[in-house]
Amino acid sequence: MADAAMVMTAFGGDLVLSGYDLERDDGLETAVIISLFTDRRATAEQIPPEYPQDDLRGYWGDIAQASPNDQTGSLLWLLAREKEQPQTLSRAQQYCREALNWMIEDRVATGIEVSASFHSRGVMLLLIDIYRPTGAAVRYRYNYEWSAQAGKRMT
Repeated sequence: MADAAMVMTAFGGDLVLSGYDLERDDGLETAVIISLFTDRRATAEQIPPEYPQDDLRGYWGDIAQASPNDQTGSLLWLLAREKEQPQTLSRAQQYCREALNWMIEDRVATGIEVSASFHSRGVMLLLIDIYRPTGAAVRYRYNYEWSAQAGKRMT
């Protein structure tokens, strides 16, 4: 079964058109984009003090999940106001692994490696290697931009 193809653009995730129809994605990229860049619901304890304490975010499709542990998305959104420090990179890697772990549980992948580095001021580079049960590893590369930094450049 194929998903509608999604790619990352300068404005975020976008669906790909093929003529007058949606292009199909038989690979992993759409699943990776949704897993990483959809806001997973946070617990009240995870919300930093500078955020509105009643905004836990979350994907609307998780409302009727059979298991509270089966959530879509990642907690990368919690890093939007973080400083560029090594612990920020560690948390980004942890959030990415958590968001993609379903692929191992569902046997879509046998392993996932994540690395994060500061690409430029306000931009984190995420490298995701997914090891499929058969075939070579697939690498995805994403620039994750802090919303606070993006707002500064627009003024």
